[in-house]
Amino acid sequence: MKKRLNYFRLIWLVFLAYFFVLMLQITLKYIPADSDIAFLQIKQTEVTNIKPYLPIFYIHVYSAIFVLLAGFTQFNPWILRKYKTFHKRAGYLYAYVVLLLAAPSGIFIGFYANGGFIAKTSFILLGLLWFWFTLKAIVVIRKGNILMHKQMMWRSYALAFSAVTLRLWKVILVYLFHPPPMDVYQIIAWLGWIPNLLLIEWLIRNKKL
Repeated sequence: MKKRLNYFRLIWLVFLAYFFVLMLQITLKYIPADSDIAFLQIKQTEVTNIKPYLPIFYIHVYSAIFVLLAGFTQFNPWILRKYKTFHKRAGYLYAYVVLLLAAPSGIFIGFYANGGFIAKTSFILLGLLWFWFTLKAIVVIRKGNILMHKQMMWRSYALAFSAVTLRLWKVILVYLFHPPPMDVYQIIAWLGWIPNLLLIEWLIRNKKL
């Protein structure tokens, strides 16, 4: 059982490292910051007419890549045992980046998401839940509730990881079904995070985490 668990953790780390590198490559496209590169090329209406959009967009892009690093530090049993102080400080860094930067900026951007009302609703709800789970994780650990803290952090990170799964679903849908672009946005807006959260809930309820 222990050997199987170690294999699972190794696979998770390799999986996480691979997709973290892919996300880093996407983020590097926005350095130096510009108003007409990559995704922003199809958001020129917002960039031109909504002054806060561009700086808030970059806050979200730059903060989100650091949030993904939590997968290497916050759920590693070895770090939890050997480096508790590091785990605590890294956890607070993750939480404050989410609460002050990544989640609020994500909610703002959600109001202007492609895909109309359906996609906008999803991204705003994602940001609100991400904020809530992260805040709850801080509140309960300060009360000494380690189990609930762990569960809330898993939920929070499941939503953070939607940055990766959203892009995976987009590739799969476009490759297999070739739907219209607007349909793609509406579908991946929900597929990007709901399966993640459902999986975590299943693991929590079956005491796998």
